[in-house]
Amino acid sequence: MRYLNQKNELEKSNFRYNLLTAVAYLIGIVILIRLFDLQIVNGAEYRETSNTRLTREARIEAARGSILDRNGNVLVSTEMQFSLEMYRSKTEDEQLNNSILLMTNILEQNGNSYVDTFPISINPFEYHFNNEEELKQWKIKYDIPETASAEEAFYLFRDKYNINSENIKEIRQILAIRYAITTIGYSTTRSIKISDNISRESAVQLQENSQNLTGINIVVEPIRVYHTGTLASHIIGYVSRISKNNQDEFKANGDTYEYEADDKVGQTGIEKTFEEYLRGEDGTKQIDMSVDGTVTGEYTSQEAIGGADVVLTIDANLQEITEKALEDNIMQIRNGGFGQPVDAQGGAAVVVNVKTGEVLAMASYPDYEPGLFYNGISKSQLDEYNNNPYHPLYSKAFQSAYAPGSTFKMVTAIAALETGSTTTTEKINDNGPYYGLVTGDVQDPACWYYNDYGRGHGPLNISQAIQKSCNYFFFEVGIRMGIDNLAKYANYFGLGSKTGIEIIGERSGTLAQKSVAEEKKVVWSKAQLAYASIGQGLNAFTPLQMAKYIAMIANGGQKLDISIIRSVNKSNGTQVPRTEIDEFINKKLGLQDDQTEDIQISEETIRAVHQGMLAVTEGEGGTAVSSFRDFPIQVGGKTGSAEVGKTRTDGWFAGFAPYDNPEIAVVVMVENGLHGYYTAETVKQIIYEYFGMNMGEINEDMSASTEIEAFI
Repeated sequence: MRYLNQKNELEKSNFRYNLLTAVAYLIGIVILIRLFDLQIVNGAEYRETSNTRLTREARIEAARGSILDRNGNVLVSTEMQFSLEMYRSKTEDEQLNNSILLMTNILEQNGNSYVDTFPISINPFEYHFNNEEELKQWKIKYDIPETASAEEAFYLFRDKYNINSENIKEIRQILAIRYAITTIGYSTTRSIKISDNISRESAVQLQENSQNLTGINIVVEPIRVYHTGTLASHIIGYVSRISKNNQDEFKANGDTYEYEADDKVGQTGIEKTFEEYLRGEDGTKQIDMSVDGTVTGEYTSQEAIGGADVVLTIDANLQEITEKALEDNIMQIRNGGFGQPVDAQGGAAVVVNVKTGEVLAMASYPDYEPGLFYNGISKSQLDEYNNNPYHPLYSKAFQSAYAPGSTFKMVTAIAALETGSTTTTEKINDNGPYYGLVTGDVQDPACWYYNDYGRGHGPLNISQAIQKSCNYFFFEVGIRMGIDNLAKYANYFGLGSKTGIEIIGERSGTLAQKSVAEEKKVVWSKAQLAYASIGQGLNAFTPLQMAKYIAMIANGGQKLDISIIRSVNKSNGTQVPRTEIDEFINKKLGLQDDQTEDIQISEETIRAVHQGMLAVTEGEGGTAVSSFRDFPIQVGGKTGSAEVGKTRTDGWFAGFAPYDNPEIAVVVMVENGLHGYYTAETVKQIIYEYFGMNMGEINEDMSASTEIEAFI
């Protein structure tokens, strides 16, 4: 019985083995038949198909988010364009060079530019290097003999790239692209951008000649469009091709985003600060190409996600009026519109909401054209900007600091009243020189009024001292209270510290105090204190800081957080929480929480200062009465004329309106504007626009006195 069972098990085992063997042979036969079919029967067909299909993964660039004003007006946006890119392909130099020549001819015929960083230019009878400063290193890098002329280097590159043409223009066209390929690089999977924003005519002609063009691909991609020209240029900033410095900066800030060599990124302003939000998230697509570089098809594998929109607090209309009023005012000063021509060099104007701290307008003159940088600004235009003595690429509103002159005197008044160094009723007699002060070559300085008229202002209370801008009065109360008390209140108003505006590059300025004097190796003295009390000496603030300070005076001394960002809106319709924006900005700009002591300023003190500022524009002897005579809105203001060395006097006007219920603070500064009340014309235009009263040209009182009000 046991023997029979063993025999049955053996037979079953043999059957299974034989079955598996048969299956294995059958599978092998099928595979052999399939291989025979692939390699022998249909081999030629399949090889041809394989040779004509090469799949590459490419990036779909995300549309950069827009920048809008507070009312939804689009200042900067992204529009779709045709662009030309090129991939590496299996071609010889001759075919590649012929393809490049055909491609560049089509672009030139239709008025389209293309990438060209080859550093040798050709005039009809002259070759020359574009950048002499870096020439030595460039020759070493490309194995060019040190003594080689521009012409010799040109032909060395021609030979390097095996260009057979004898036509100089054709050689130069081919060199532009071949050199870009060398410096930027490309591969079978990563393209090089040949031309941005090509015309539809170029796109059609390139497509029609695709069989003779190697590795090209026409793509529809986003471009940056600056709709308002130079408007708010220093706020918005510009976008241009990424550099090594950009990449290092991003990495230092912990940004892990992978940029490519020809990506465009924000370089200044909001474009730079909010790069991470504006740029969006790129998608991917699959491109089918033949081995000779011809695109045979493409499809999207991952959609791109557009960048977030950044909404600013500025009002585009008010910004435009502010910029024009500032420029007109500077031209008027230059052309002698106030009695004598003065070389007014540039200026800034800032408008702030006194209740919210929102920046409604912020202008700097001269300005620049952000759109010129997108595709690479020309050397001549960049040189024009860089060589301009008035520095158009630099914002005078928040990147430059100036002595505030007499616009600082309200801080001195508040500090003196709050520390008991004077009262609202005490009168200090300005009877001429202030004896006992020596600074530089000046001894016993007097008020500007004494210098002009040979007599002092006489007895003045604190409101009258603001009205008449009496230096003697503020010398006295400043010395009484001491620099520590003065600096404490100035610091509370944000002077000498960054406002925290959401733009990279803000300057801190300098608040006069003993520690600063030590850093600058200046001997601290009673004279330093006296001059600090009238806004001179070591004091230097940005116009934006001054606007914050005036806004705080207007609102009764309440702290303000300055902001130019109203919201950040993602492409999916959601809004970035304000807490996230604040955290992002603090980290990006290296800002710390406000550590200044919270000071409660008495109503009596604020009232006295307000009354003095109103008297500046309306009271007899006020330093800006001639400017605001018959003006329909009451304005609290203060003029300032700050001496810079012995050759320049900056003109300031700082004010708020309307007087009874302040809404806006306005600060205007003109470099070498000479008199503070000259700049009041800009303030008037801004107030007219803000309150909807700009019904025509403002009549200017050309009979205004032109006395020099030094230090007012």
